[in-house]
Amino acid sequence: MPEYMEITSAQNPRIKHLLALQQKSQLRRSEGLFVVEGRRELQHCLSAGYEVDSLFLCPELSDGFSVESPSLFTLPASLYAKVAYRGSTEGVIAIVRERRLTLGDLRLPVADEDGRAPLLIVLESVEKPGNLGAVLRSADAAQADAVIVCDPLTDLFNPNLIRSSIGAIFTVPTVACSSEECIAFLKQWGIRILTAQLQDSSLYYDTDMRCPTAIVMGTEDTGLTQQWRQAADAHIRIPMLGQLDSLNVSVSAAILLFEAVRQRETH
Repeated sequence: MPEYMEITSAQNPRIKHLLALQQKSQLRRSEGLFVVEGRRELQHCLSAGYEVDSLFLCPELSDGFSVESPSLFTLPASLYAKVAYRGSTEGVIAIVRERRLTLGDLRLPVADEDGRAPLLIVLESVEKPGNLGAVLRSADAAQADAVIVCDPLTDLFNPNLIRSSIGAIFTVPTVACSSEECIAFLKQWGIRILTAQLQDSSLYYDTDMRCPTAIVMGTEDTGLTQQWRQAADAHIRIPMLGQLDSLNVSVSAAILLFEAVRQRETH
């Protein structure tokens, strides 16, 4: 029988646990739980096959929304405002059971059978959750087959990442692994590695992206490591006509992803 409780105090152990999961990646990993806030984000999460551990609803804001959950807790609006990351989430917060994908879990299309070559985004050591979330939104819009985060510096279930991706972390298969593992995986599948870099590179729109393609990007500060530059099949760049020499990684990812989309739709 589902557990039900009305919570009115911020000192309640359930509320303290919820806040701790929001703030501490180590706790999320050790317990295999993470927090999803917002109706839209939670619906994407459930559609991807995740299971709710406990649901926190503010009846004044949730407008009768509910999903199946072993535990249901209701909160007044004053308490919900203290635990919510933002106010426009319709009074819905859930603790969800973690499910981490591996490279072996990815199901890539076979061009000969599906008529569409795999398209992946690979990010090396991206640190800011907001940047990764924005890349995931672009990957969803471009119908990329996966986002692979190599040597990650941020937790894939960071609440800021989930929020900035507006749930795309659940709609796009996302894997964290080492660069060595990723390079071996791409080579095994015959996926062409295109590294985004200024040095020794061709303009991105002069590069064929119709074949199985992985677009690889590094941090804005240091770019890609030599390991990726050496593993690349081609180096590409976005022309920088002003005085600055780089774009935000999420902007660059969107430009390159939709060039691949353009090429594939016009040929």
